[in-house]
This record gives sequence, C-alpha cells and structure tokens, in this order.
Amino acid sequence: MTSDTINNKHRPAQVLLVEDNYGDILLTRRAFADAKISNDLHVAASGEEAVEMLYKKGAWENSPTPDLILLDLNLPGMSGQDVLKLIKQDDLLKKIPVVILSSSKADQDVVKSYNLHANGYVVKPVSLENFSEVVQKLEQFWFSLVVLPCPSADESDM
Repeated sequence: MTSDTINNKHRPAQVLLVEDNYGDILLTRRAFADAKISNDLHVAASGEEAVEMLYKKGAWENSPTPDLILLDLNLPGMSGQDVLKLIKQDDLLKKIPVVILSSSKADQDVVKSYNLHANGYVVKPVSLENFSEVVQKLEQFWFSLVVLPCPSADESDM
C-alpha cells in the first residue's frame, strides 16, 4: 500500500504565492532563501493568473498543483477572497490549504476569509527578519507537522 500524502518528501513541496506587489514577492523569495526552505515557490501576480495556473490553462498547462497556497487579499482585478471562494468551491482544489498572507488586520477581512474556508490568516510582518521567521514557521507547520494529501490523491481511491 502506498501513502498518498505529501509528507513522504519524495519531491519538494509546491507553494503558490498569489501576490501582486513586487517588493512582497522579493521579500517572500528572500524569506524562503533565508529560512533555507527548499520547497518550490511559484508566483501568480494576480487572481486571474492564479486561476489559470490552478486550472493549468494556456502557458500554465504544465504547472504543478500546489501543496499550499499563500494568498494576498488585495489583488488587482479578481480579489484574493474571490480566488479563495473559487478554490474552496471546486472539488479538485478545495483540499489545497490556503493561508491568507495579507497586510490587512481588519476584522472583517479575517472573518470573511475564515467564512470562505481559509486554512489560516497571517498578517505580513514588515521587516525581513520577522517575515523570514513567519515563513519558516509556516513551512514547519504545513510540511513537517501537518499531513497533507498529494495533489493526485482522490477520495475514490479510498
């Protein structure tokens, strides 16, 4: 019997960062590097691009299915909450953990995100040192402690 969980570590975990701010993208990449995280980080600069990646449309036909999505709320066009809603309503995508990574501390953003089934909500730290620490803790939690299904795992296999 084979295990259909990502924790087998047969491959690097695939992380999708949905972020439109170039500075925050660089900060996240730097935080992953500083934390010596070897997971593959893929970036979508808009909600629409994230949807194309998730559904493997066009140029994203061969993109991997993410094991974790880090999602900003304030995106141009399709909002982060719209992306979250789409993910959590899709039977093929809803098992992917989505952590909101936002500068917003507003209660309504936090509550709405959890009501849309976000798996976590993290307020972006301002400093690189604090951001690196947050990224390292996210990586430790999602890829060391939590058992996640592989993207190919299907309930019909049970």
